[in-house]
Amino acid sequence: MPTVVGVTFKSAGKVYYFDPAGHSLVFGDWVIVETSRGLEIGQVVITAREVPEEDLVPPLKPVLRAATVDDLAQMGANRQQEQEAFEICQEKINEHGLPMKLIDVEYTFDRKKVIFFFTAEGRVDFRELVKDLARVFRTRIELRQIGVRDEAKMIGGMGPCGRSLCCQSFLRSFEPVSIRMAKAQDLALNPAKISGICGRLMCCLRYESESYENGECPREKNRSREAEEAEKDE
Repeated sequence: MPTVVGVTFKSAGKVYYFDPAGHSLVFGDWVIVETSRGLEIGQVVITAREVPEEDLVPPLKPVLRAATVDDLAQMGANRQQEQEAFEICQEKINEHGLPMKLIDVEYTFDRKKVIFFFTAEGRVDFRELVKDLARVFRTRIELRQIGVRDEAKMIGGMGPCGRSLCCQSFLRSFEPVSIRMAKAQDLALNPAKISGICGRLMCCLRYESESYENGECPREKNRSREAEEAEKDE
């Protein structure tokens, strides 16, 4: 089985496998890798281990190098440029009167592409916007429409539980959530109670769903345990 390391490019982002290529890497190391978007800087979240071939998406690309001080400085500079690019793009959107909401901006590490993430209720003709942005930034421009769950993950916020959103904190991918899960847990089917800030069903409805489906209802178990203890006291 091939040996890989898991690298992510965002906090709580999807993990991608790369060949460590002889580099001795530990959790938290920053590395430079080549992706379909170009050179990227990412962080090791899974240390070297063997995985089955079927778990890999070929070709398995190598880690080019551990990030240097200069690489980290460039990453910081890119983040600063992303903030400026966001403001410029928002101005251009307003000028064109486009029905879209700009959410985030990302530069690839090598600055050969800048990606603008947005939400919109329908299709948006942003061809003129792309031309304007290309003239300003003089690099490849990509506008990518995302859904409301991805928007919540990028922006972040607090859930009704008072904690940071699961999607931004630790969920690396979105799993299907259905109203059936809420019904099985005997929850009030009030949209305001079971929906997250994204307007979709809360991801946490899935956490105990399997237990309920298997007849292992945590609430009922607690009630049975309390009843048994009460009988003993009698």
